Amino acid sequence: MNDARWTRTLMAVASHLALLLVWYLFVKFGNVPKFVMPSPVDTLGTLVGPRAGGYSWWSNGLVTATEIYGGYLAALVAGVLLALAFTWSKPLEALMMPLLVSLNMIPKVALGPLIIVWFKYGIVPNMLIAFSICVFPILLTTVRGLREVEPDLLDLVKSLRGSRWQTFTKIQLPGALPYIFSGMKVAAILAVAGAIVGEFLGSDKGLGYLMLQVQVTLDTAAMFMAVLLITLIGMLLYGAVILLERALVVPDARVS
Repeated sequence: MNDARWTRTLMAVASHLALLLVWYLFVKFGNVPKFVMPSPVDTLGTLVGPRAGGYSWWSNGLVTATEIYGGYLAALVAGVLLALAFTWSKPLEALMMPLLVSLNMIPKVALGPLIIVWFKYGIVPNMLIAFSICVFPILLTTVRGLREVEPDLLDLVKSLRGSRWQTFTKIQLPGALPYIFSGMKVAAILAVAGAIVGEFLGSDKGLGYLMLQVQVTLDTAAMFMAVLLITLIGMLLYGAVILLERALVVPDARVS
């Protein structure tokens, strides 16, 4: 890790620690009631002690992580494959892209109850909501990336009688990776929102479901802890995308 990367990492850690410190000082010296805003210590206290077992943090967190990661991976595969099909067939894109735009305009909060009616409660409906909310950014950025390839390179492969698959794997995919990762980073954030929206609308497990349960008893510390765990799950996904991008993409070719 070079000096610039170390500096960015330390700055990121410092900003998070500073936020925790501000949170702690605000609660401690602002005389804020615990049911309004618990301190970081009270929030972390929900992970240990007799109350922790009642919340089932591990099982509920695993359910939410499965919904987020499963919906995200499905959206990644579908988005890239659709983008590839659109670059191979202009008529298919002309037929399908307007329909996909229209479907993407449907508010996912409105779509959620229908998905639950069709698939009942469980992990799958929430995965579908996460999938539906994050597939479109991946599709759009991948289509753009696949079309940014220099025409001379494509002509060269054609002159060498390369197949479509060879053109994709050797020329288009490497050139489109910066755009794909740009869409993946946006989709990582949206996947978290989609899964939690699904749990809020109707679920019997997961961190979003747990938040609704503890809201009734005004257990704000548990609500804060659920939010922190959801954030952590999303950060792990986003961090994995960043690491994969650093491993596969040339720094000068990255798209912010």
